[in-house]
Amino acid sequence: MTQDLVLFEQRGSVAVVTLNRPERLNAITPALVDQLCESIQFAQADPGVRALVFTGAGSSFCAGDDLRDTTAHNAPAAQQQRFVEQLQQITRLLMFGRLPVVAAVRGWAVGGGLEWLFNADFVIAGSSTRGFFPEMGLGLFPTGGITVLLPRIVGDARARSLLITGERISADQLLAWGVATEVVADQDVLNRTLAFAESIVSLPQARVEALLSALRAPYADELEQALQREAQATIEALCDPGTAARLAAAAPGKSD
Repeated sequence: MTQDLVLFEQRGSVAVVTLNRPERLNAITPALVDQLCESIQFAQADPGVRALVFTGAGSSFCAGDDLRDTTAHNAPAAQQQRFVEQLQQITRLLMFGRLPVVAAVRGWAVGGGLEWLFNADFVIAGSSTRGFFPEMGLGLFPTGGITVLLPRIVGDARARSLLITGERISADQLLAWGVATEVVADQDVLNRTLAFAESIVSLPQARVEALLSALRAPYADELEQALQREAQATIEALCDPGTAARLAAAAPGKSD
């Protein structure tokens, strides 16, 4: 790797995976997605790891797709397909892996970054946390199994509104909807998340893993089908000239 876009640290039995593009608010690129997949796979395969903390460096968790990075949006079709499949693989690793996942988030959680919060088992949110789904406005399509997860959590009508209009979501709303486990001061997010993860590690590991598996089982097939549908729709969107025009127009105004 020429740059550590994702950092991996093990603190006892807790693995900490950190998105590491703070100068771009940890915006998503194909290279970041590849490194994130690798880091999560490494944690899931290590028998010494019993919980995973997922966070972002700097002031925000993840600002969604980096619209200034053209390696996904203007790449050949085969590369676009691989990027989207890797993106969906992250959700599988987070939701179907053996480790309980605790997300530590503050600032922006946008698009794929917001979808990853719905993939976590627990979310400790800073009071500055805010996010939205920008995909429809950009001519893209949501990923991360959100077409199944969001209606289950917030209801069909609200899910349609959030996904189509790009309405902003606050930390308090995430808490009220049961997405966030707690809302704390921004400066306390990581310490509180680590403490929360340690409390899980202290429990019988086999029982925790069995419980998480049982809780996911009722919708596992539905989620897998959604991941495949989302991937196909996203690949088609990336190949649409109209999407390319929208992305190019939006790029100069991407948050800095």
